[in-house]
Amino acid sequence: LLSLPQGWALLALSTCSSLCCLCCLLGLLVAVGLTLGNQGRVLLAPCAATDVALAPASRECPFDPTRVYVSARGVGRG
Repeated sequence: LLSLPQGWALLALSTCSSLCCLCCLLGLLVAVGLTLGNQGRVLLAPCAATDVALAPASRECPFDPTRVYVSARGVGRG
C-alpha cells in the first residue's frame, strides 16, 4: 500500500485538485448567472457593428454568429 509520505502527498494533491475544481465550478456558475441575468444580450452586443464585413474580424467579436462552421473532415462526403 502507500507509505506515510505518499499518503500525505496524495491527500495534499487531492485537496488542491478539489479546490481548483470548486473554483472552476464557481466561475462557471457566475458566468451562467450573469448570462441568464441579462438574457444573453451582452454576449453578441460587441458584434453589432455598423459595417457587417468588419464585425467578425474585430477583437471584440472573435466569432461570426451568422456563419456555419464545418470541419474539414466532413467536406467532400456526400
